[in-house]
Amino acid sequence: MTVRLNRAEALALRMTGLLLRPHPTTRPRGVADVVEWFGAMQAQDAASGLWSLGVRLPGATQDDVRAALERREALRTWPMRGTVHLVPARDARWMLELTGVRTLVGIAGRWRQLGLTVADGERACDVLGAALTGGGRLTRARCVAALRAAGLDTGDQRGYHLLLFTSLRGVTCIAPHVGTEQTFALLDEWAPEPHRPERDEALALLAHRFVRGHGPVSRHELARWTGLTVTDATRAITLAGDLLAPVEVDGEPAVVDTALLDAPRAPVDDLHTLPGFDEYLLGFKDRSLMLDPAHAAAVVPGNNGVFRSTVVRGGRVVGTWTRTLGARAVTVKVQQLVPFDAALRARVDAALTAYARFLSLELRHSW
Repeated sequence: MTVRLNRAEALALRMTGLLLRPHPTTRPRGVADVVEWFGAMQAQDAASGLWSLGVRLPGATQDDVRAALERREALRTWPMRGTVHLVPARDARWMLELTGVRTLVGIAGRWRQLGLTVADGERACDVLGAALTGGGRLTRARCVAALRAAGLDTGDQRGYHLLLFTSLRGVTCIAPHVGTEQTFALLDEWAPEPHRPERDEALALLAHRFVRGHGPVSRHELARWTGLTVTDATRAITLAGDLLAPVEVDGEPAVVDTALLDAPRAPVDDLHTLPGFDEYLLGFKDRSLMLDPAHAAAVVPGNNGVFRSTVVRGGRVVGTWTRTLGARAVTVKVQQLVPFDAALRARVDAALTAYARFLSLELRHSW
């Protein structure tokens, strides 16, 4: 039976699935739990990825999250859409094999423009495979230098594309930063005991994780998020079986995590200060549940894919914020998209204080 949801109920379930309010069946206790819940969390900006985890792990600090990543509870790679995500370490290989291949198809035209060939990519795999063997970990700059020393042209974004290729092939992955520098390691050494599901099992697993972390969503949103075809996305939802339940939002078909149908669907007045590249907005084409279309340009200036950090009240974006890091303090400037009364401003202050505590810094305001 299809359950009909009004927009307020759909928004409440979406907040619950995104772990921004208590979920009836899960209590994430650490980085591994949160990342596995989502399956993948967009993290092309490393600092944003850290806070996406921190905001869902109240009381954790940035150092706690970094330590968990050093313990390999999750890693960063390019599993889909040519975009860096945090994924469970043991799931990285099957995700690359399921969705990463479509990224290779998608960048073929750009490779022709750059004069790159598959042979160049395979050569890069050999070079970095040898350079990183034995637990090695090289900065991005040193990886590019190794490719250049092997005779590969790394100019005009070729270095980036070769690094992308080696990760899509499952040779390398992105290890945690050393200082401010991105580093790379061998995937086989960073995740030596990979889960290897068959394709149908992998499709079902990916669909379930996406839907439980983002629902209610449509099959088209699953296809968009994963880079799979709509046909594969539809099949993935079918394969997930009773784990997913059909719903209808504004007359449009969607699916949710079945466990959520027993969760309270009343609107709540939660207040969150989310990073720019957070799944709460990035996982969807239609963001009208969370974001007034009139405010879209303030969140994504120029519609160029770069998202500002947001202030979210009751699931709706009510402001944006920017930060400036100092040695002892983080200075935050808030832009109000709706009027803030004194009570709301106090709640925003409290949320930003929690963010500063996550960074182990003092908070300074610049309203």
